[in-house]
Amino acid sequence: MIALTESFIVPTRGKGTYEITDQVAGLLARCGIKTGLATVFVQHTSASLVIYENADPTARADLHRFFEDLVPEDHPNLIHTAEGADDSTSHLRMALTRTSESIPIAEGGLQLGTWQGIYLFEHRRAPHRRTIVVSLIGN
Repeated sequence: MIALTESFIVPTRGKGTYEITDQVAGLLARCGIKTGLATVFVQHTSASLVIYENADPTARADLHRFFEDLVPEDHPNLIHTAEGADDSTSHLRMALTRTSESIPIAEGGLQLGTWQGIYLFEHRRAPHRRTIVVSLIGN
């Protein structure tokens, strides 16, 4: 049994999705696990992770627009704005998505579907450096 946990930093340019599939696959390739499970976790409360369409960027544009409509920054009843108008909304968007994803490993590869990628979903307007922790376990 092999178990490995490593982290990496994703610099963001503000709101949007940033694909991290290659970084996770690179960790898997280096450790040599053929069958097992990958768990990917973001250590922040104003960013999240999603497995999403990776072939057509308009699918992600729709996701971004939908979240802007679902949790607008100008909502009149939000009171947690210590770090700006996007403070509370970023936490709410994170709560509606996930902070971790689990992906099966088989034949030495992540078992993502043909059009799936792993994305960091940045919910803040300003650039950030987000820490991603990946745990791999298997044989």
